[in-house]
Amino acid sequence: MKPPLVVKLGSSLVVDTQGRPRRSLLRGRAEEIAEIVASGTPVCVVSSGAIPLGMRRVGLTRRPTSLPKLQAASALGQASLQRAWQDALRPHGLEAAQILLTGTEIAERRAYVNARGALTALFSLGAIPVVNENDATATDEISFGDNDALAAQVAVLVRARLLVLLTSVPGVLSEGVLIEDGAAARSAVFGPGSALGRGGMESKVSAAEVAAGAGIPTVIAGGEGEGVLSAILAGRAKGTRFAAAESAPAFKLWLRHGKRVAARIAVDAGAQRAVIGGGGSLLAVGVTGWDADFRAGDGVELVGPDGAAFARGIASVDSSELEGKPVNVEAVHRDRLVLVR
Repeated sequence: MKPPLVVKLGSSLVVDTQGRPRRSLLRGRAEEIAEIVASGTPVCVVSSGAIPLGMRRVGLTRRPTSLPKLQAASALGQASLQRAWQDALRPHGLEAAQILLTGTEIAERRAYVNARGALTALFSLGAIPVVNENDATATDEISFGDNDALAAQVAVLVRARLLVLLTSVPGVLSEGVLIEDGAAARSAVFGPGSALGRGGMESKVSAAEVAAGAGIPTVIAGGEGEGVLSAILAGRAKGTRFAAAESAPAFKLWLRHGKRVAARIAVDAGAQRAVIGGGGSLLAVGVTGWDADFRAGDGVELVGPDGAAFARGIASVDSSELEGKPVNVEAVHRDRLVLVR
């Protein structure tokens, strides 16, 4: 099976200003998705829109600010969102499968692998996973923050061939001029997000950098009109393109992008050199401190004398076992550690 394409659509593309699904746009994207699937490439859709659709159902005209009301709006709107995608895909013989994720499924290795297995099974059946954050139950601690970040995590999870972030503008703009090279996009001045969604262009650039850093080329492009996806896949469409970095093993990608960090461990210069230059484990003798207590199995970030993070890993011992810098105690084993710069 070919690596899948991951396509993310923001709320402004999925829902109109009256809180109704933009069915003509969804039909257009669904027709293209059907053509891509027929060519042998699986497609995963990451779709926003549940909250604005839910707001309309209960007569809200402004996005709620309280978490319980946001969760309620999401719960009400998610069924409408899924039905809109099913209505768009079914005429092409495609079934839409609902996948709701929280940060927990990304942070915990077993859940992460299970989620990947479910998505792979859906691809093999020719179904289209429609992924959204489970806003109805997610808390601030386990929230992705926006669906751009979720799309990047999904792209890494399924080892996508390409991540496409569709938006209401042609890509990253600087004073109205399109920035086509993603390397120059970070210097752009970003405006606020849309009234319907949480993310703005800055969140899209951040998500694109995560995916590209994991070896997945990424495009931020306009999502309206005809032939959007086919033009992007053929390299003809305008947009902001982020070149892929060298990829890494799946476990290392999860460790870098998925595992939640419980504490930052400060190390001395010698320990930093041993980890970066020698590919060694982090030993207790090289640890100079940590900002929060942690347990064996927790995710940790390693920080050098300059205060900058240079690696992430999984703690081999509890923080209490590092007191006094015992000899020959491994704080983080090299096989459970990945460099981040």
